[in-house]
Amino acid sequence: MIKLFKFIGKVFKFLLNTLNIIRLLVVNLFFLFVIGVLYHTFIQYQQDPTAQPIEDVTPSALVLNLSGPIVEQRTYVNPMDSLSDSVLGRDMPKENVLFEIAETIRHAADDDSISGLVLVLKQMPETNLTKLRYIAKAINEFKASGKPVFASSDFYNQSQYYLASYADKIMLAPDGGVLLKGYSSYTLYYKELLEKLDVTTHVFRVGTYKSAVEPFLRTDMSDEAKQSASRWLSQLWGAYVDDVATNRQIDAEVLNPSMESFLADFESVGGDLAALAKKLDLVDMLATRDQRLAVMIDAFGSDDHNSYNHVSYYSYLNRVKVPPQTADSDIAIVVARGAIMDGKEQRGNVGGDTTAAQLRAARLDDDVKAVVLRVDSPGGSAFASEVIRNEVVSLRAAGKPVVVSMSSLAASGGYWISMNADKIVAQPTTLTGSIGIFSVITTFENSFKSLGIHTDGVGTSPFSGAGVATGLNKGAQAAMQMGIEHGYGRFTGLVADARDMDIAAVDAVAQGRVWTGVDAKEHGLVDEIGDFDFAVELAAELAELDEYNLSWVQEPLTPAQEFFLQFFGDAQSWLGADIQQWIPAALLPQVSQIQSDLSLVNQLNDPRGVYAMCLTCSVE
Repeated sequence: MIKLFKFIGKVFKFLLNTLNIIRLLVVNLFFLFVIGVLYHTFIQYQQDPTAQPIEDVTPSALVLNLSGPIVEQRTYVNPMDSLSDSVLGRDMPKENVLFEIAETIRHAADDDSISGLVLVLKQMPETNLTKLRYIAKAINEFKASGKPVFASSDFYNQSQYYLASYADKIMLAPDGGVLLKGYSSYTLYYKELLEKLDVTTHVFRVGTYKSAVEPFLRTDMSDEAKQSASRWLSQLWGAYVDDVATNRQIDAEVLNPSMESFLADFESVGGDLAALAKKLDLVDMLATRDQRLAVMIDAFGSDDHNSYNHVSYYSYLNRVKVPPQTADSDIAIVVARGAIMDGKEQRGNVGGDTTAAQLRAARLDDDVKAVVLRVDSPGGSAFASEVIRNEVVSLRAAGKPVVVSMSSLAASGGYWISMNADKIVAQPTTLTGSIGIFSVITTFENSFKSLGIHTDGVGTSPFSGAGVATGLNKGAQAAMQMGIEHGYGRFTGLVADARDMDIAAVDAVAQGRVWTGVDAKEHGLVDEIGDFDFAVELAAELAELDEYNLSWVQEPLTPAQEFFLQFFGDAQSWLGADIQQWIPAALLPQVSQIQSDLSLVNQLNDPRGVYAMCLTCSVE
């Protein structure tokens, strides 16, 4: 009888599952049909045959109205993720590719239809200084064309103001302000929470400064971590202050006041942030929106619709045509952006297998004569990092020079994949180094016991019973620590061989310590200080190329993926949606920190549980 009921239950379960699959299929097909209709309509709208030809467009200002994060490479988009995000009312990440921004500004400098540049950066979130400097370089090139640059906003956060400082005139709302708080690095610490939950965290590490695991072990930052972080934070803030002070022709001390000095200045203007910004010469003009609009109309002419002649960045980006590449040789650009994970590339991360395959494709392509590996990564899986490094070694063995271009962050595993390049190029504000490894294993034997759950059994070896429900015995812990120490020795040994350094010299600058690009060059960890453009020129020089094409190597998208990427990307630019607008600004740092910590669980997939990762390299 029991078997009969089980059989009937299985039949009903099969029928219900079948009906559910059919229901989901019908619903998804319907939404695909609707999206297809909308996409067709949208494209028709964009390609209106009655639209004015580009060459007849009235000269207009390019409005740099960036919204969303600035990234090295657009995140891979799964088509079903796109569909589900749309159906559920969630906004896909709106990303702005760093190189597209710079190239668009450079294109506008030589475009007769563009009469100036207006920085409207209200929706641009805080961005790493290294990326900001690359955009600023393009703005300076635009200014060299003789066209004016304006900055206009109600408020300026720190990153927004950095770019605004490159404008010929900065305008601010009378009730606005310039919010400069400096750089900091704060971390949430979970030691007491884990203790209250009776969760046991087994941490294995090597390196005095390997502070990635401190949140699991402490309730505060160690003195060694503070010492290391204080140095690179001071260097980053010093670079920010020097750039802005030079742009605004003001004393650097204006941007570095003591609390007493700030309060005195603030009191002198009656607590008015906008008036303080004007008094300190941070801005040129306090003006309402209407007044700022009048300035723009005077500079660029009226469009007869109560505004000035202008074109938004996103609209202009779509009409910028990349010139055909006609050289016989290519320099391949491979981007490693995000945490390094074992296996295929996932959304927002570096897949060890994927990046290795891209490097291998460049090696086997006869047209590719050199490779620039662009690294923007805190590291991750030690195994995946080694898979990528092996391909860099193979490229050099094949006679193709490799130049690493470090972006904001190329630390730990990010340095691991970089060390064997012919040349490593970092920017002064790059964070790199963090040479060290760790492993974290969380077990719940005490939590289960408190709930009345017990584990017992037998095994065939001392390691058979180790697991999340039973914990780790002392022997297993000792074995793990030995493995980590071996891994650290291997990491430092590889650095010594790659950089032609003595192992003791490597250990002195390793120990998990983070360095800026300037310090890294002084200690022999990088070769040159320069940006992406310099790295490309260096690759061409090493390959003895006078003419070359830039070939951006990316994971190919299927037609369906391309459809969803273009549709949702265009639609989001059109609608200007950004999910972060819904979160109170005061909560964004904490929300971001918690999201980052939670995502760590998905990023830690090394087959041996060994990680070369810098989790404390974030800057606020």
